[in-house]
Amino acid sequence: MRDPYDIIKTPRITEKGTALAEKGNQYVFEVARNATKIEIKHAVQRIFSKTVISVNTLNVRGKLKRTRLGKLTTTSAKKKAIVTLKAGEKLELV
Repeated sequence: MRDPYDIIKTPRITEKGTALAEKGNQYVFEVARNATKIEIKHAVQRIFSKTVISVNTLNVRGKLKRTRLGKLTTTSAKKKAIVTLKAGEKLELV
């Protein structure tokens, strides 16, 4: 089994993610591109010692950016996971 810290890269703390945490007890993480929902669930449970109810994942495509020299480049593609915790449990990410 892979190391949980290789699967969960970083929490994504944004306005939308904060609203999800307050309203629906859901937290957003950036995860490894080849991680499965089951691996993400086990990793969050091992790192934070919380009960995970569900995991939703989405692949975020890289965006086209223009450099100051006028060339087009692409940012890295990412994978995000929205993790729903059991009612009454919270994470302190900050």
